[in-house]
Amino acid sequence: MSSPVISVQGLGKRYYLSHEKRHDTLRDSLTQKFRQLGRRLTGVATEPEGEEFWALRDVSFDVNQGDVIGIIGRNGAGKSTLLKILSRITEPTTGRAVIRGRVASLLEVGTGFHPELSGRENIFLNGAILGMSRAEITRKFDEIVAFAEVERFLDTQVKHYSSGMYVRLAFSVAAHLEPEILIVDEVLAVGDAAFQKKCLGKMQQVAGGGRTVLFVSHNLPPVRQLCRSAVLLAGGCVQAAGPCAKVLDIYQHGLAGAAPTSVPAPTADLLDRVYVTSFVTETLAGMSADCFAVGQPWRARIGFRVIVPMRDLGVALGFKAADGTALQTTWIPPRNLAPGDYEAEFVQDRVTFETGTYTLLAGLTESERGLQQFEAARIDITAENAIGYCPGTSGLGFVLNSMQTNLRRC
Repeated sequence: MSSPVISVQGLGKRYYLSHEKRHDTLRDSLTQKFRQLGRRLTGVATEPEGEEFWALRDVSFDVNQGDVIGIIGRNGAGKSTLLKILSRITEPTTGRAVIRGRVASLLEVGTGFHPELSGRENIFLNGAILGMSRAEITRKFDEIVAFAEVERFLDTQVKHYSSGMYVRLAFSVAAHLEPEILIVDEVLAVGDAAFQKKCLGKMQQVAGGGRTVLFVSHNLPPVRQLCRSAVLLAGGCVQAAGPCAKVLDIYQHGLAGAAPTSVPAPTADLLDRVYVTSFVTETLAGMSADCFAVGQPWRARIGFRVIVPMRDLGVALGFKAADGTALQTTWIPPRNLAPGDYEAEFVQDRVTFETGTYTLLAGLTESERGLQQFEAARIDITAENAIGYCPGTSGLGFVLNSMQTNLRRC
């Protein structure tokens, strides 16, 4: 099996955000200067006047030749930082990125262009930066100009170009000079709709030729149309990676930027009595997961804390279909509990839901009166690797079966 053309291993990038300290008087300023001088003379390290910020942390994935990968995530997720490292513009703080092949990147409007040079001169300059010979650039020159639609302004300095003209020419150069790896950031959003469609067609052509494309965009339909796989970044970490449709579904459900499960902060009255502390869905081997195959076992665990003695305290796990229909609720019968930490376990020996996305609700009750209830997670049920799956056999969308329950004190 051939090696991946891009191998990202434990990649991290750290920055320091400086916070300027105010010195309102001349005395404050002089005191600060003397302190800095004293530290340098005595060899004491200067305290950093800033905050440590990790734009990326422990990012790992592989890209094979000919893959078309979408990189998605909210603003500030780390997408641009990742592409700058892959384009060798900046160095990582930890980990490494191994790239096998010539890379052409379009990260910002006018990247690699000299504003004082004409469009014609910048085509040759940018081509040379990408490692192309003059003969190769000359051979592709007419195609580049025609695609960019800048014939009239070819001998005009690019500093007089609009942002749309910049993008058209920069993309045309990057796509036509036959790099092994093409990296395109959100800059295509600057172009008009017709040109964006033209660019997507060109990227499909590039990918069809066996070359690799990394495409970043907040506009999800083009990502869905172009990409076979996707990587979802959230808070500088990989939130999900895999088939494009699956990753986009996770992103659209709002799970980016948060853990796959979420427990809300308890209200003031619950804080003094009883409240949920954790929620997790996992395989029976203890691996955290939010996607299960029909016929396979899984479980959910709800952690909660009892502050004062509770009478008739029950724990519930509910299921809701994608359209909001309530399907079933499984209960741990109410019982009297002393103060302490507890965990409720719900085990299903085989998934009997039909394929689709389901919302799990966690809840605590007292004498069958609701105390705390919230949407804790979403899980996907898939037919892939299913055991005994027959599509369409359940008219209700799922098959009721009992879950084994257990309550233990931690």
